Amino acid sequence: MQNKEFKLIGQRLFNEGLVAGNFGNMSVRIRGGFLITSNGSFLDEEESLRFVSMDGVPETGASSEWRVHYLSYLSGDAEAIVHAHPPFSIAASLLYNEIIPEDSEGKMFCPLIPVVSGEPGTVELAENISKFLISNKVVIAKGHGTFAKGKDLKEAYLLTSIVEHCCRILYYLGGFGGRSL
Repeated sequence: MQNKEFKLIGQRLFNEGLVAGNFGNMSVRIRGGFLITSNGSFLDEEESLRFVSMDGVPETGASSEWRVHYLSYLSGDAEAIVHAHPPFSIAASLLYNEIIPEDSEGKMFCPLIPVVSGEPGTVELAENISKFLISNKVVIAKGHGTFAKGKDLKEAYLLTSIVEHCCRILYYLGGFGGRSL
């Protein structure tokens, strides 16, 4: 059943332009750890899942961002995490330290979107993301992409989509042209 959910959400992420090629990763908490997509896999490939134990031991081939997922599961209430590379969100993260949506859905579901630093795949990024995912549903890694938590992959995907929509609206309002957010 979980493989089908990974495939469905992977297809939605790609179809909406929230990931390109084999960018991004997803995970779901299970007994004793979590399943995460493998490093360099396409998100709609059912065979790409790897196990990471709650002792912090990843199965060979796990996504390079397994540390973000691991620390987020240890410190928060996430049951699933989606990491995507939405272009408007990434562009906004290069200009702002936090994003405050102007649209109604953004205000309702993620009224403040923190932007954090750290190189992809590092402990620094994992610590920064997991710290903010305790009190926020979505965080953007500066120049890298979104990390959204949910009760399942569907909710984490929806939040990823909402953040990209918020950033697109801000762009259309001129928010990337020097407007202070």
